[in-house]
Amino acid sequence: MADVSAEEKRKQEQKAPDKDAILKATANLPSRNVDRTVAHHNMRDFQTELRKILVSLIEVAQKLLALNPDAVELFKKANAMLDEDEEDRVDEIALRQLTEMGFPESRAVKALRLNHMSVTQAMEWLIEHADDPTVDTPLPGQTPSEATAEAGASSAEATAGPSSEAAGEEAKDELTEIFKKIRRKREFRPDPRAVIALMEMGFDEKEVVDALRVNNNQQNAACEWLLGDRKPSPEDLDKGIDTNSPLFQAILENPVVQLGLTNPKTLLAFEDMLENPLNSTQWMNDPETGPVMLQISRIFQTLNRT
Repeated sequence: MADVSAEEKRKQEQKAPDKDAILKATANLPSRNVDRTVAHHNMRDFQTELRKILVSLIEVAQKLLALNPDAVELFKKANAMLDEDEEDRVDEIALRQLTEMGFPESRAVKALRLNHMSVTQAMEWLIEHADDPTVDTPLPGQTPSEATAEAGASSAEATAGPSSEAAGEEAKDELTEIFKKIRRKREFRPDPRAVIALMEMGFDEKEVVDALRVNNNQQNAACEWLLGDRKPSPEDLDKGIDTNSPLFQAILENPVVQLGLTNPKTLLAFEDMLENPLNSTQWMNDPETGPVMLQISRIFQTLNRT
């Protein structure tokens, strides 16, 4: 019996406390209310400040990389990598399936892009919008002029022959052109579905694209921005941080950041995150760019801790 009582007592001691016991034990503790609104604003402040930091770091990285004698070749390779990784490339098999059904190729391409390359959903969209007068209107942000501009730039590069007298200057100009091409490929691309939904509410295309750019392609947040004071403005997104500020100076003095700024991949990451913040996780997990982003985040949190 003694053994049974001891076992029962041990079980009672290990038993988790119930709700009443927890409330009684914590009754005299001071209450702390977490203000979720403040937390949200703090995160929004970080995102806004991070964008400014990236704008200024891109300028620094471009200047540093221009001094690298192998910079042109490095960025040609980086540019080729972007060509292989273009998100708006159309699935040829899916496109052929739709065109074999009798749908015009341009409409089939639009339907596939709107429906994330799903043949079934694209087909349903094509049937639903068969009589829509705007069915053949190009998607916002996907005009042929960009492709023509890039093709022209590539042609110019192929025909340009470097002179021995001004090789350094031409290399610098070539690097500038590569920077421009990379930036064009990383330009913000609004979510087509969100654009259509917001335009159906009566907003014009330009202000809808601006709203989505400011709010990272989040339709609900973009709608609130359109109906509110429209802050921050699209122009605010292109402003860098004060380069003399303690925050920026601390970032530049960090050895990990200094090393990262000499890596072309870091510049590509900054450019991508600038216009596509939702890709930040990808770059945070990258073994080359992740440590740089971690240091920037830590420095920001340290200097803004209250």
